[in-house]
Amino acid sequence: MRRYLPILLMSFFVLIIVLAGSIYLPGYADEKKAENLKNITVYTTLPVEQVAVLSQEYEKNQTIRVNIVPLTENDLILKLRSESMHPQADIILATKTVLEQAKKNKLLDQVNSEQLDIIPVRYKEENNYWYGIWYDPIVLAVNKDLQKISTQLPVTWDDLINDKRLRIGITDFLAAEASANLFYTLTSVNGETQTLAFLQKLHLQVVQYSKFLATPVRMVGMGEADIAIAVQSEVTRYIHDSFPVKIVYPADGTAYLLTGVGLVSGSSHKTDSKAFMDWLVQNNAQIVLEKNKFYYVPTNPELPGYKDFNQKNVKLLENKDIVTIEQKHRLLDKWVQTVRISSK
Repeated sequence: MRRYLPILLMSFFVLIIVLAGSIYLPGYADEKKAENLKNITVYTTLPVEQVAVLSQEYEKNQTIRVNIVPLTENDLILKLRSESMHPQADIILATKTVLEQAKKNKLLDQVNSEQLDIIPVRYKEENNYWYGIWYDPIVLAVNKDLQKISTQLPVTWDDLINDKRLRIGITDFLAAEASANLFYTLTSVNGETQTLAFLQKLHLQVVQYSKFLATPVRMVGMGEADIAIAVQSEVTRYIHDSFPVKIVYPADGTAYLLTGVGLVSGSSHKTDSKAFMDWLVQNNAQIVLEKNKFYYVPTNPELPGYKDFNQKNVKLLENKDIVTIEQKHRLLDKWVQTVRISSK
């Protein structure tokens, strides 16, 4: 037995070395691979979970790492301005308002591509400094049981205030840009006086000003409100979850929140950034969003989602006047004083 002891000990040490190598080397290889990946950085005002599903899907098939930096609207613009001499970001993924502010501050470069060329004019900046990738219209989410007690469902904005029995749910304008965008758009189309008068009457029927976009739709689905003024994406999500809710599009037109993408001026990864931007308007990106219950209308007219929505002949209203952050803050302050905190 003693004669074989050295051999056994040697075999044991060899086994330990092999096992250690099998554990360490793959990790080391992965680490080296990660170090060698190309990187692009995206500054965004969107929810992180939404951008994360897109970046993760893109990274699966591309040797590109997408770094996400979430920021508020003001912080994003301030950060880009402070970094303008040495840009740290490559892409902005945000609402139209933020992209317009970035363009006015000369923080974006013009972009040309085949994908950009097919997007309708209303969804992109006229000189190609940014372009929309999807949008979310405001709709009326109606409890299906309402048809049992009302022979006439509301089909216009005035119909909401003409029937005083209707219990309305809406997200607080101060809580979400998508909700406030309805206020800005109606003001742009109908004027400030008429819009505030409408909201004052609507206020008498509002059951709750919610903090989240989903809450008014949930209230309608649970019978706690008759109608929700909500974004289509949230209503669609609840319909997919079998809530008794249906969508009504206001016949006199509705607002929509446009989300787009822009290339940061001075980006050192332009080719890789443009490739990611083009991917965002393709069907693979749209499929990923829908799989994760983000139901937006794409701006690419070649995609099924665009064609399906286009067949509905929904009248989309444009906000051409209330575009700066200062204008929006002034309007919100006035809404708070004349509507939100007024007694019913």
